[in-house]
Amino acid sequence: MAKKSKRNSGPKQGSARAEKLAARQAEREAAAGAVNRPFEGLAAECDLVALREFVPSATAPLPVIGSDRPVTLATVLPGAVAALVRDEGETATGFVGVQVQAHSADLGADLAASVNWIKDAAPGDALSAANPDSETPAVTEVVDPSALLDITVHQNFNWWIPEGVETDPEVAATVQHANSAIMPSARLEGDGLVAAWWVDAGEKAHLRWVRPESEDDLMLALARVHATGGLHLGEGSRYAGSFRTHGLLVPVFDLDREKHANEWVAATVELGERLAEALAVDAPLTSAELRSRDGLRGRQVTLR
Repeated sequence: MAKKSKRNSGPKQGSARAEKLAARQAEREAAAGAVNRPFEGLAAECDLVALREFVPSATAPLPVIGSDRPVTLATVLPGAVAALVRDEGETATGFVGVQVQAHSADLGADLAASVNWIKDAAPGDALSAANPDSETPAVTEVVDPSALLDITVHQNFNWWIPEGVETDPEVAATVQHANSAIMPSARLEGDGLVAAWWVDAGEKAHLRWVRPESEDDLMLALARVHATGGLHLGEGSRYAGSFRTHGLLVPVFDLDREKHANEWVAATVELGERLAEALAVDAPLTSAELRSRDGLRGRQVTLR
């Protein structure tokens, strides 16, 4: 008697391979349902994307609508939880993180759900995952959509521990481990600059500039500027490429790491002016600009 074929039987239920396949399928389904621009409608959208994707350690007061409890937005909280409430003397402060261990397909809804949870949580409580539902309001109904963020960039994670609190060795070791992996970062402050972030990555420094324009419009502007030789930040800089994330395009420049972050402000403002002029042009690309566009697209990647 011939042996029964196992070719189409699939992985055995409950096996490690079956679990891996199920996990991959879940990831694909989550990606398919992901909201393209989760922070759209917020003036702080670009900085929120930066804080979510690549800024190591930063905090900012979050302009919450209709809440007396102060809320601080953070890149990442201890344990990568979604939110927690900390007793800070006379007041209890809520913290929400954007770099989290678990999240839904809509990061804006996650942020809104975390803020709503904070309103009734007690000091010492922590929320591991936001879990928004059909009752969760839009993020623009929870966070003031017209407000920019007053961001404080930290070069360590010591702010995880409240002042005057004695920590046990395990917590201290966690903070020390996080500090050892951090890369020096800064948000460039200049006329018209929003979400332009410098980081010292070791061998090189980089500027990552999260832009608010549509991807197509910005790519055309980058091509126009590149065709004239203006896509740079001066001596010691090089356009490295761009990446897409959360519906926005982020141009990236390699920089001379011997220069301080503030030394790149003027050149970044000037580049912003060149981009603004290019964005205002409403004409077909020239042959040189088309070649530039094709070359720039070849140096573009998608994070999510």
